[in-house]
Amino acid sequence: MEETIFTTENLKKLNSKKGLLALFRKEPLNYEKAIRYVDYEKKLTKYQVELIKLQTWVIKNNKRVIIIFEGRDAAGKGGAIRRVTEKMNPRHLRIIALPKPTEVEKTQWYFQRYVNELPQAGEIVFFDRSWYNRAVVEPVNGFCTQEEYEIFMKQVTNFESMIIESGILLVKIYMSISKTEQEKRFEEIKSDPLKQWKMTKVDEQAQKLWDVYTKYKKKMFLNTKEKGAIRFKVIRANRKTTARVGVIEHILKKIPYDKSIKV
Repeated sequence: MEETIFTTENLKKLNSKKGLLALFRKEPLNYEKAIRYVDYEKKLTKYQVELIKLQTWVIKNNKRVIIIFEGRDAAGKGGAIRRVTEKMNPRHLRIIALPKPTEVEKTQWYFQRYVNELPQAGEIVFFDRSWYNRAVVEPVNGFCTQEEYEIFMKQVTNFESMIIESGILLVKIYMSISKTEQEKRFEEIKSDPLKQWKMTKVDEQAQKLWDVYTKYKKKMFLNTKEKGAIRFKVIRANRKTTARVGVIEHILKKIPYDKSIKV
């Protein structure tokens, strides 16, 4: 094992500023993990340059982009969005994480409050959960009726077709973790006073309702497949760093930006 880890190249990585920070940030020392983290940071920097090119292309060409993030509770949606956006120009992007609907919004067409958040020319909008709340979270937790759920499933692909036909680029990402990993992350959140605010009543029920979430998730995927809508890219997210790289790779692949653009 040591012969594999301690190559000249890996020793250089460990002897760098990033390598030493990665090595000593947690105990006990984990050389393999530290090397992986250095590789991740290097790749992340490279991809973030490409994301700036992508955003520059969006701004210069008055493009409109929506990137949806769905997935299990504690799957790392927020962390992935932060890595995607942290080097971008904040004046030309928005991160939308809508709270539960108000009493007035409950009387409106379901998609209305999401329409209000669609991008303008030269803007990228990131949805940290989206209208797909009604496909999974709401029916699982009893926040909508069966009729409301069925109406949504009939309308959602037409809604997205209208978005795309209007010239908006749409990317859909689903971050997937195992039940064991979700439980581990919930325990970390509960034990960390700086993160305890993240734990909601919905999160507290997620483990108990795991199989019900799975059933509705599969229905959501099947609905998009059968109706020819843009499918979700499933990102395996048990390892956060790998998931974040996978998210960025998918975004760079799906949006046809000019890779030769100067930034």
